[in-house]
Amino acid sequence: MAETPVAETPVERRSDRSPWNWLLLIPIVVPLLTFLYNHDEPRIGGFPAFYWIQFLFILLGVATTSLVYRMTRR
Repeated sequence: MAETPVAETPVERRSDRSPWNWLLLIPIVVPLLTFLYNHDEPRIGGFPAFYWIQFLFILLGVATTSLVYRMTRR
């Protein structure tokens, strides 16, 4: 008994070459710019600028990663 050929549906290959991925460099490069946080003033809640700017870098990383994820998911 001869088998009938099954038409194969083309499989869409996922590519990680989205231009949105370039935005992921922002949370890597910005903390390397030491002039942004290499000072003591201003203080917020008694904390020197270094500490609260580091917290802002975390928020920047989360926001950037979330944006890239939303723009690249299918």
